[in-house]
Amino acid sequence: MSPAERRQRTYHSERWRAVAGGILETAGTTFLLLIAVRWFQAGALPKALVAGGGNFGFLLSPWWVSRVERTGWPVARAAAALALVGAVTLLTMAVVPLLTVYVAGAIVAVACLTMCVPLMTQVFQDNYPDHERGRLFSRTVMIRIAVAALFSELAGRALSGRIHHYPWLLGVFAGAFLLAAWALHQCPSRPLERSGGTHPFKAMRFVRTDPLFRRTLVMWMLMGFGNLMMLPLRVEYLANERHGLTVGGEPLSVAGVAFLTGVVPNLARLVMSPIWGWLFDRVNFFVLRIVLNLSFAVGIGTFFASHSLSGLVLAAILFGVASAGGDVAWSLWVTKFAPPAQVADYMSVHTFFTGVRGLIAPLAAFYLINHWTVGQVAALSVGLIMAGTLLLLPEIPQGRRGRRAEALVEEVSE
Repeated sequence: MSPAERRQRTYHSERWRAVAGGILETAGTTFLLLIAVRWFQAGALPKALVAGGGNFGFLLSPWWVSRVERTGWPVARAAAALALVGAVTLLTMAVVPLLTVYVAGAIVAVACLTMCVPLMTQVFQDNYPDHERGRLFSRTVMIRIAVAALFSELAGRALSGRIHHYPWLLGVFAGAFLLAAWALHQCPSRPLERSGGTHPFKAMRFVRTDPLFRRTLVMWMLMGFGNLMMLPLRVEYLANERHGLTVGGEPLSVAGVAFLTGVVPNLARLVMSPIWGWLFDRVNFFVLRIVLNLSFAVGIGTFFASHSLSGLVLAAILFGVASAGGDVAWSLWVTKFAPPAQVADYMSVHTFFTGVRGLIAPLAAFYLINHWTVGQVAALSVGLIMAGTLLLLPEIPQGRRGRRAEALVEEVSE
């Protein structure tokens, strides 16, 4: 298959996967946690596990990439298998209405989504040209965002006053996983190149051998911890009446929560995604990351300081603008700095540490919210993001074009 044919077929399958991804995104960001809060009346630990469940998949990413490499499985087919597991898991959750089954199933289902990430980053490296990788990726992200915004609105309205119908929503999520599996099966891909060694977490060696990669991971740990602490608290802040948030003297409805956490941010992401994709292909990566960090800090501070509907909407827009750039930067940044054959390995290390902070951050957030005010937790979050941003300033010269792959291969091999 020619490069042009691979590009076109990948883009075609990714557009269908984006439809499924938009529906499934609302599960991980809003509805699985909302059901745990409103229907199961879950405590702090179950809520934290549901909110951070996808991070178990991130933690397993190096192992999964290593296993796919050893078996010689084409990477998109391996991702399709994960989607099938996710579909079966959600159907099980729908027919067995127990909190333990629900929490375990939520973890497995969202983990199946996140374990796909390093594999698909390798597909983007192989099948999308360097000069338009960000643009093509952002176009499919726009589809995902539009579907997520629309589905958040429709599902929020459907569940308002009828939260007991949540099993039907889980069935829709299972159908979205099946659509994703079909799209991934159509995507051209190849087996991963064998990089030597049999340890399931052998990709972690790049943290030791690549200093710039290591320093960037430290930045991402600080920034990501601050951001991920506040992500589940957005739903908690809006949905839990003990925080005293009211609109017109009344607590927010399920539709209102979905509107502020799903519809508004996703509309902002939809508008800004192609702009961030264009910038990713052309500007200094570390400058781009600094701007995104500052945007997240402002969005978090504004959201949790707001007590009016207009303030919450403005904060949701700011969060959506930052998230649009975060989608592109988080998903593709290793393609600028990793040797082409090791993109999946580098990305699996990045997602592993995302999983570490993603598991700890919700636990810390739900613990702190029982002892601190929302404003104090938000201030801590903003402080961590600013600390990570300061660490990036000395790296700006390294981010002008990324590093030449040939030089990096030599550097890592030394």
